[in-house]
Parts: sequence; C-alpha cells; structure tokens
Amino acid sequence: MTVDDVRQFARTLPRSSEHLIRDRVKFRVGKIVYVAFSRDESLMGFGFPKEERAALVAAEPAKFLLPRESDLRFHWVEARTAAIDVTEMRELVLEAWRMCVPRKVRLEQELAAGRH
Repeated sequence: MTVDDVRQFARTLPRSSEHLIRDRVKFRVGKIVYVAFSRDESLMGFGFPKEERAALVAAEPAKFLLPRESDLRFHWVEARTAAIDVTEMRELVLEAWRMCVPRKVRLEQELAAGRH
C-alpha cells in the first residue's frame, strides 16, 4: 500500500483534500486531518476511536501502533504501510473520513456506494 493508493481513494470521498505540511502528506476534511503519513511514508496515521485503539494494537502489534505520546489525546492510531494491503487501507481511510464529515455527507456517500 502506498500514498498513491490512498490518494486515489481519498479523491473519491466528498470534502476530502490533500495537503503537504512540513514534508508530510495529509488528507483533511476542512481543518480536520483524518490521514497523515510519516515523512518516509512507512507509517500511516488515521482517525480511530480512542476507546478501541488499544484492542486494535494488541490484536495486531506487527501492523498497528499507538501514536506518539503527544497525540494520545486525539482519536488516532498508526499502521505500518508495508503491513496493510489496499483493501484494508480503504476500510481504515473510509472509517477515518466518516469520523470527520457531517452525518448527511456520510449518508450521501453510503447511498452512492450502495451501502445503507
């Protein structure tokens, strides 16, 4: 899985935009970052419910890790890009995006994608 894979998928999500901030690729909805890559693109951080992230990391520690201590206050977790495939990336990115957009936008996207 690469940044280009995420870029192609993120382009399909309403209100999503890509930014280069301090040499890091980030995807946002408005001012809210929902996906960000490390400078070397070996890690992909993404929005994820705080109350569920410890279980995610414990279940697959070779794939997922907690964010740095200063980011623990956020709904955020990280994945090793080499450990996830495109299908799993799409699920993670979509759920992170859904955390950021208004309910109406989520519902419109679900209808367009055939989910409801």
